[in-house]
Amino acid sequence: MNLQKSLEWFGVITAIIYSLLVAFNIGAEFMGFTLLLISAIAIGMWAYLGKHKGILLLQFFYASAGVIGMFRWY
Repeated sequence: MNLQKSLEWFGVITAIIYSLLVAFNIGAEFMGFTLLLISAIAIGMWAYLGKHKGILLLQFFYASAGVIGMFRWY
């Protein structure tokens, strides 16, 4: 598996886990927002390498939301 595929799927899996952690409301919100930030970085790198400008812009928003969520839940 090449780097781009690895970044894509790593980002997808971490985003899925993030959304489940937050949705279940089990007190793991900080970990969830940390995973959101990690996911946004991975998918952002994938988008940059693949020249997917719209997805790259979206990942800046998700990364910002992850940082805000981490600060609010810390």
